[in-house]
Amino acid sequence: MAMLEIKDLEVHYGVIQAIKGISFEVEKGEVVALIGANGAGKTTTLHTISGLITPTKGTVTFEGKDITKIPGHKIVSMGMAHVPEGRRVFQELTVLQNLKLGAYTRKDKKELDETLKTVYKRFPRLEERKNQLAGTLSGGEQQMLAMGRALMSHPSIILMDEPSMGLSPIFVNEIFDIIKEVSAQGTTVLLVEQNANKALSIADRAYVLETGNIVLSGNAKSLLNDDAIKKAYLGE
Repeated sequence: MAMLEIKDLEVHYGVIQAIKGISFEVEKGEVVALIGANGAGKTTTLHTISGLITPTKGTVTFEGKDITKIPGHKIVSMGMAHVPEGRRVFQELTVLQNLKLGAYTRKDKKELDETLKTVYKRFPRLEERKNQLAGTLSGGEQQMLAMGRALMSHPSIILMDEPSMGLSPIFVNEIFDIIKEVSAQGTTVLLVEQNANKALSIADRAYVLETGNIVLSGNAKSLLNDDAIKKAYLGE
């Protein structure tokens, strides 16, 4: 059984159908990329999986449990974390306060302290700036904070929405290196990313979304060399 299974998912915004009956799965330990143009339905898919949107039809199954109608805050405690598009850090709170909010579902202080040490080890800049207001960080640092905050809940799967958006090339490389590290240490990753080249270079498998439909799927390396994908998404 797949860790995450999406079956016949449909989502409407009023009369507009944003997702048109898509099905896909993510196996434990994989990095799976969802790629596609703006407006393809990638963010809506993530929001539906993590309980922020209720679908019109279809099911979302996580570790064997139907979570389709479960609210987002309860899904976090089941082991799923979501790093939203645009980072969404709490600007007026410090870096440390933001990180602690990521662990609101956890009660064991000793475990929490250990997780904080692990996050600081992975993101040394966050430890250096732990007492700084999140709103004063650079875009790349805010992305690191959003990722660190998600990891504080000790998730078994992490959903990442456009982690490279608005970042300089140096920070983009750094963020993707961190995603690879997170995966190597056992966390499953579902990645939505407009930088298809980068996404496919670190993913195991990928799905291509176009206007609410999955039009192509397969091994990420094969898709990276697919002429149609190169032309549509890689600018080649």
